[in-house]
Amino acid sequence: MNDVGATTVLAFDNPWHVAALIALAVGLRLWAAYTRLFDIAPVLYRSRAAVLEFIDSALIAVLLVFCILRPFVVQAFFIPSSSMEPTLQVGDRILVNKFIYHFRKPKFGDIAVFEAPPAANHYGLDFIKRVVGTPGDRLTVVRYEGLYANGELRNEPYIKETPTYDWPDLRGAQVVVPEHQLVVFGDNRNYSNDSHRWRALTTDSHWEPRPFLPEENVLGKAMFIFWPINRMRIVR
Repeated sequence: MNDVGATTVLAFDNPWHVAALIALAVGLRLWAAYTRLFDIAPVLYRSRAAVLEFIDSALIAVLLVFCILRPFVVQAFFIPSSSMEPTLQVGDRILVNKFIYHFRKPKFGDIAVFEAPPAANHYGLDFIKRVVGTPGDRLTVVRYEGLYANGELRNEPYIKETPTYDWPDLRGAQVVVPEHQLVVFGDNRNYSNDSHRWRALTTDSHWEPRPFLPEENVLGKAMFIFWPINRMRIVR
């Protein structure tokens, strides 16, 4: 399943584009400060200060957004697939809190954006899924029933439909989540490239389950749908 859970929608995703934008703003600032164009008429001369103030404000805004807010605080993402339906729809634009996991670990129920591990995608794309297992949890999925954690059926009112698969493949077996690892599922449980599908080819040409997501791969927690307007809401 070729499922991409989330891709960034902010312009200038390439760091070189950001550097070029900053260089352009600095260049305009220097040009406005030293050009003699404003000396032609008194009205233009008096407008020099306003132009410089505008460019300074724009440069500060660019630095704030691309060098502080976006890398460390909040970032916008686009939802291109149905893997998180009904919670997130194709075309939703969401804001992701990139700061929260500096203060606490991901927990059950969090909708997290993360860099996909190789078993999920070889290109290191950003995925979005719901955290369903944290270190120490014993997990199993029973067909037409749902997800069991530590022997208890999880209450998951947000999923689109009950799972049509058993996981692990051997009915009754459990997956124990290791330290510093997570298990993540899509809310569209049967049509999501998530932990229950992740596999890697071993040296002896066998496909081995690789269901775990390293905590260090997590980029942030989805917190708000800001577009389209009729879907503006807190993400839960």
